[in-house]
Amino acid sequence: MAESITADYLVIGAGAMGLAFVDTLLADTKFTVAIVDRYDCPGGHWNRAYPFVRLHQPSNFYGVNSKNLGNNTIDKFGTNKGLYELATSGEVLAYFGQVMDQHFLPSGRVQYFPNCTYTSDGRFSSNVSGKTYQIAETYTRIVDATYMRVKVPSMGPPAYDVEAGVTLVTPNDLPKATRPYANYTVVGAGKTGIDTVLWLLSRNLDPSKITWIMPRDSWLLDRSAYQPGPEWAEKRHDTIPAQNQAIMSATSVDDMFKRLEESNQLLRLTDRVWPTMFRCATVSALELEKLQEVTNIVRKGRIVSIGTSQVTFEGGSSYQPPPDTLFVDCSADGLEKHAPVPVFKGKQITLQSVRLCQQVFSAAFIAHAEAAYDDDTMKNKLCRPIPHPSKAYEWLLVTLLNNENTLLWLSQPKTSAWLAQSRLDWFGTLMPPMPVDVDQQNEIRKSMAKEMTEVCQKLRDLLHQLPAGDVKNIEAQILQLS
Repeated sequence: MAESITADYLVIGAGAMGLAFVDTLLADTKFTVAIVDRYDCPGGHWNRAYPFVRLHQPSNFYGVNSKNLGNNTIDKFGTNKGLYELATSGEVLAYFGQVMDQHFLPSGRVQYFPNCTYTSDGRFSSNVSGKTYQIAETYTRIVDATYMRVKVPSMGPPAYDVEAGVTLVTPNDLPKATRPYANYTVVGAGKTGIDTVLWLLSRNLDPSKITWIMPRDSWLLDRSAYQPGPEWAEKRHDTIPAQNQAIMSATSVDDMFKRLEESNQLLRLTDRVWPTMFRCATVSALELEKLQEVTNIVRKGRIVSIGTSQVTFEGGSSYQPPPDTLFVDCSADGLEKHAPVPVFKGKQITLQSVRLCQQVFSAAFIAHAEAAYDDDTMKNKLCRPIPHPSKAYEWLLVTLLNNENTLLWLSQPKTSAWLAQSRLDWFGTLMPPMPVDVDQQNEIRKSMAKEMTEVCQKLRDLLHQLPAGDVKNIEAQILQLS
């Protein structure tokens, strides 16, 4: 017999998005929440992350709205030197533990069920005792905080075959190595691959002993453009104007990317290879310099199989790895693209990104929409999902969607006021402070709206210059999101 649980909301998943949603719901409503999670501690995929992982964005913009993460300090050494701190996995897990134990549970409005498996229809069971639970009330809204399915390499085998005799580890196991290898081959060019290469170099490994299998080169974001604090205000406030100028002056998609690179809005590993990927990864200038020390880069596409004497790629090409190679699998798609669905549908709320590259802010924003508006049609209009980008040209799509969402948000007084006080809203920090005079504020908002509308139209024009197949893909995504 299942034990009956009473709550206004049942949140599935105690990861970053689930906790950010609950935090805003607690702040803006009087509702009660039950949280179900498969892990022993809150934090979601951070429980499975590799030990040397750090945030790629300043800690100031991560976590939940009601509690700062970190000490708001600037790193004084390492490859992030001179920039605001990036929390480690241990710091993130400790932070989320404090959010749960010192804020959520003492509120008396949150029930927490760790080590549990959710089945369906408000029913879940303990992985330890086997006890089952059932939400009692038919009005309870079910919040799926697991839809984005963040995956790190330790969560499963790679998508390619690995022959017997090959030594392959995930980044989690890399610090446990008990002997040096003649060669370290990093598989994957995303955030995890970048982190792993930087970690190997930080251990004084000669760059010549690193091979980097890079299926696609990526456009990268300059982390220094997204720094909080007054000392970075001038550069931060130049970010959007520089981006808009590159877009409005562009004669083609490639020309736009060149202009974005010239204004330091986008970076790449080498000027000899044109990137075909964009995944929101950030780097500092020092990190980019270190990454460029690695010259043994294999650009032959995706791996089909790894053998002791040969690595085979899609299309039939191959290369011979050096003897005594340790392969490090960094190929898990941590920002896998999932088909967008309505955020609000009946009793179901499905957490997704509604701001480019800002998952935790997005979850908090969805909770704001839930608390501030009564009509699900309006909520869905405000919470149009923005899919994770993958291909380089999708930078245009997600920037377009981001601008359109922002235009709508700023037109709604309740939402505009909420954004002004949101700790997680890094986009708001890119804008110069508003003057005190209300009439001047209104004039600035009108000017911003006019400029953003023009930029959106130019992005649409550029998107339609893409090859027919890419245009069809873009139009299908926009139609699906409408």
